[in-house]
Amino acid sequence: MRIYVCVKQVPDTSGKVAVNENGTLNRASMQTIINPDDMNAMEAALKIKDATGCQVTAVTMGPPPAEGMLRELIAMGADDGVLISGREFGGSDTFATSQIIAGALHHLGIGDEDVVFCGRQAIDGDTAQVGPQIAEKLEIPQVTYAGEIEKDGNVLKIKRLLEDGYMTVEVKTPCLITCVKELNEPRYMTVKGIIECYDKPITVLDYPALENEPLIDKTTIGLKGSPTNIFKSFTPPQKGSVEMIPGTSQEAADALAEKLAKKHII
Repeated sequence: MRIYVCVKQVPDTSGKVAVNENGTLNRASMQTIINPDDMNAMEAALKIKDATGCQVTAVTMGPPPAEGMLRELIAMGADDGVLISGREFGGSDTFATSQIIAGALHHLGIGDEDVVFCGRQAIDGDTAQVGPQIAEKLEIPQVTYAGEIEKDGNVLKIKRLLEDGYMTVEVKTPCLITCVKELNEPRYMTVKGIIECYDKPITVLDYPALENEPLIDKTTIGLKGSPTNIFKSFTPPQKGSVEMIPGTSQEAADALAEKLAKKHII
C-alpha cells in the first residue's frame, strides 16, 4: 500500500502579499509555508503508516525551492517526495494543476490498495477544487471533508464534516480523500527525521518526463492553457487605527465603556 499526499507551498498570509502585473502572485518575493490543511492530510497518512507500515509519499507541484518543503514533510515521517516542476507548468489554474498532478500520479502508478490524500483547500485560492478534480481525472472515487478516518483492509470509513452536520460513508481503495483541520493535530518534525531527511529520495518530474502521459496536454496546462482568467488581483490596503486611553485601569475601563456605548456596540 502506498499513500500519496498532495501538498502545496503557499504564501504566508500573515506577511506581505505581492502581485505581478498579470494578476498572478509573485511567490518569489513572499514568505511561504506548507498549506495548513495539507499538514492534516499528511498527519492522517502518517497515522495509517504507524498502524500498517505503508509507504507515504509527499507530492507537490512548484518551483525547485519547493524541495525544501518536501524535506520538512520527510522529517515528519514521509518516506520520500515527488516534485513536479517545469516552466511549462507555471501559472496553472486549478483545472490545469489537477491535470498535471493527476498525470504525475498516473505516471507513478496508483495500485489497488493506494490512497491519495489532499487538504480540503489551499489558503491562497480557497477553491477546494484541485483534490476532487484529481480524483475525476484519475477516475477513482473521492470523499471530501474528512473529519475522521478508519481503515479496515481496503475499505476506509470516513466521517464527513458538513455545515449542517456530518455524514459517514465507506469507500474502497484506490480512492482520494480531502481532509479538514478538525481531523487531527499535525505532528512536529523529529530530530532524527531532520538529520535523515536529506538522505531520502526526491523524484523530480519535469515536462519531458510527463509529456507522453495521456492526461498531459500542452495546450491545457500552464498560464496560457488555463481556462480561468484573473480580472484583477491586488494587495488590500491596511485598515484601522489605534487610540490609547490614558488613566488608571478603572478610568480607562469607564472611558472605553462610554465609547463603546456611543457606537452602540454595548
